[in-house]
Amino acid sequence: MKKQSVFILGAGLIGKPMADDLAANEAFEVGIADISADALQAFEGTRIKTFRADLRDSQSWLETASNYDFFINAVPGFMGYATLKALILLGKPIVDIAFYPEDPLALDKLARDAGSCVICDMGVAPGMSHLLSGYAASKLREIEHLVIYVGGLPVTRTLPWQYKAVFSPSDVIEEYTRPARLIEYGKLIEKEALSDSELINFEPVGTLEAFNSDGLRSLVYTLKANFMAEKTLRYPGHIELIRQLKKSGFFSEEIATVSGQAVVPLEFTKALLFKQWKLEKGEADLTVMRVMADGTNHSGSYEKITFDLYDQPDPSKMVHSMARTTGYAATSALRLLAAGKLTKAGIHMPEFLGMDEEIVDFMLKDQQERNIHYRLKVEN
Repeated sequence: MKKQSVFILGAGLIGKPMADDLAANEAFEVGIADISADALQAFEGTRIKTFRADLRDSQSWLETASNYDFFINAVPGFMGYATLKALILLGKPIVDIAFYPEDPLALDKLARDAGSCVICDMGVAPGMSHLLSGYAASKLREIEHLVIYVGGLPVTRTLPWQYKAVFSPSDVIEEYTRPARLIEYGKLIEKEALSDSELINFEPVGTLEAFNSDGLRSLVYTLKANFMAEKTLRYPGHIELIRQLKKSGFFSEEIATVSGQAVVPLEFTKALLFKQWKLEKGEADLTVMRVMADGTNHSGSYEKITFDLYDQPDPSKMVHSMARTTGYAATSALRLLAAGKLTKAGIHMPEFLGMDEEIVDFMLKDQQERNIHYRLKVEN
């Protein structure tokens, strides 16, 4: 049986676990590209092929990529859209977790014309959160409320922040500053980030704070609901600290003069916080998520559908929880493509996949095999 080959663009926090996960199966040949020699050095002694390339320059890697059957786009968000566009032109299946600000659905015609089947935004959130939202939508005739709660947190709480960044700290600060898109009374609105904070209990973690963040992405256009929101989770007390920093101008990008030197407050803040927020070697993180939808089902009765996730790292593999829940969602989607469960050319958002029960079963089973468990509860 011919092996299937996968080319991963990006060997960072998420790229490496994805490559290792796929390479653990002899059915896959795996190649990975990155500009960082240090990141690629981590694969020495494995059967994963490495390629050093500036991924911002598609001409430096397109010829190599063209020899592979499948692609995973895991580059930083600022270059993700252009990278996906270049990959699509190769006309092969793609899983995309670059999480760029542009609308991936704008590439649908390009993907259909090229014969490329693309699954976009396929991490944990967005990704599994949206897939499970799509599943809930398929079970309800009308959605009254759809709320996604999600957070990556350190297992050990350390004052004052009680937080460690398990992905790009710059992206974390953007969650605190970028307006959040919500659906209220069926209409798209914007609210200030950090707004509508509430305390919620999540077993076995305990009480957490939740606040509005801009994580709904495509859901605001693809699903209909009377109310829809995504909220980020933190330990209690964290939000008020961030609010005071924001209120005091520490996130401002307007240049200030300090002792005759031009200083951008946001860059100064990053320089201080990123050291404090770094998840050090040996420190463990956890991922907690809840997808909750209620409304009228197809029988005309009220129904509430809830999926809960609680995850900690696998100590035997030394992979952070946020990295594995994000990366393994993408590799599950890759195996879905490799199994021929989805072949139609075009851009596929996870919520579209969630409306196909066979695909949902495949994804959840594949996640369970990696000890990632989404627990379903249905209430009438």
